[in-house]
Amino acid sequence: MPNIEYEPVIGLEVHAQLNTASKMFCACSADYAGAPPNTHVCPVCLGAPGALPLINQRAVEYTIRTALAFHCEIPEYAKFDRKNYHYPDLMKGYQISQYDFPLSRNGYVLINDAGAEQRIAIRRVHLEEDTAKLFHVDDSSFIDVNRSSVPLMEIVSEPEMHSVEAVRLYALKLRQILRYLGVSSGDMEKGAMRFEANISLRPRDTTELSKTRVEIKNLNSFRALISATTFELERQEKIRRAGGIVEQETMGWDDARNSTYSQRSKEEAHDYRYFPEPDLPSLSIARAWVEEIRAALPELPDEKYARLTRTFGLSAYDASVLTAEKEIAAYYDRAVAAGNARGADPKAISNWITGELFRLMNEKRDEIDAVKVAPEHIGELIALVNTGTININSAKKVFEAMYASGAAPRAIVAEQGLTQISDRAVLAEIAARVLAENDKAVQEYLGGKETIAKFLIGQLMKATKGQANPALANELIAEKLKELKKA
Repeated sequence: MPNIEYEPVIGLEVHAQLNTASKMFCACSADYAGAPPNTHVCPVCLGAPGALPLINQRAVEYTIRTALAFHCEIPEYAKFDRKNYHYPDLMKGYQISQYDFPLSRNGYVLINDAGAEQRIAIRRVHLEEDTAKLFHVDDSSFIDVNRSSVPLMEIVSEPEMHSVEAVRLYALKLRQILRYLGVSSGDMEKGAMRFEANISLRPRDTTELSKTRVEIKNLNSFRALISATTFELERQEKIRRAGGIVEQETMGWDDARNSTYSQRSKEEAHDYRYFPEPDLPSLSIARAWVEEIRAALPELPDEKYARLTRTFGLSAYDASVLTAEKEIAAYYDRAVAAGNARGADPKAISNWITGELFRLMNEKRDEIDAVKVAPEHIGELIALVNTGTININSAKKVFEAMYASGAAPRAIVAEQGLTQISDRAVLAEIAARVLAENDKAVQEYLGGKETIAKFLIGQLMKATKGQANPALANELIAEKLKELKKA
């Protein structure tokens, strides 16, 4: 076989459960996580004959909100369809989904791969219902219908990702945007977000898509998505280099064996025998409603990143870290808003959050909603440093106390007596005592070892429990050593 260099061609279908109170087509609670099996059910989600579905308007709104965030076109007409296939977790023998007239089409999302911006086209964002959940115990299988008919939004990309890293970045970006919008938790441990990857290879010098692709179903973690995509690309390349043919099929992922496995031949659209859902009306989407939803969109991650770098002058890294999670970004914005009145620089606030706050959060394994430090108190702490009330070392001690108790920094400074000593006469007296108590070090300095001055400054800071003004401490030690050298 010729030494052909292959390029991955990958598209993703992302399924995200929506944060609605009720299910997609009935009034059952959609908050089924942790509930006993088959307790959030009714004739509609059980697929009972004669039970009629009703459309959840909030789910439609959330799907349009998401589509607008992905720059999609919103048509004036949409409808629901029956997707027919027989599987035990599909109670009716068909799934209510959308086929030829979805709620949106032709969007995109931007990812940044190694400093290069890449646009990944989104073919459509549409709405469907989730299925029931199968459990396999020994030789028996059980069905929990609680999940059946929960609103499920499907985001379908074009096959425009050409590396595993691009897949990872795209999946992370989708979840980030969904969380900013508040439409989905993106909690993969609870099954709120799942991936299906369509994977093929082509010679790197061509642009044509392969007619044969493999779909890997139900990847329920980022680790599974990355591992399965990596494995499948390697598997297909081995087959091609051995002169074989990659079969078009649907595969599953076995975490324990770290490999894909064949489930069935890959279906095409005609295999599902789509036809319009006769029990639901088509949707006429008013332009005024779409614009109302558009106007209510929050500041999204890309916009927030641009504001933090351009307006506040933050580095690309700090802006990325601060905008990664909606809650962290909101915390930073509150800290900046409160810090403005105290003259606290947005960069300084960023440094405290990405430095001391994140360090303590990592140590304690806390999420931002468990943090006791009020964002307004960060600006107050910076102001205490800027005015010379405390030095930076004391400020770090104060911050740790703030993290433990949630108390205001000024109260902690007063309680612990951490006010910075900036009185020249007081520090001069302490400096003289430090030199007298460390005569050996002083003699080494006078003998030419000038670096010993740092040790003496450290002793002064120790004598004042870190409260000495660092600049003044340096100046006084230097002056007194200079005097001794002249003597």
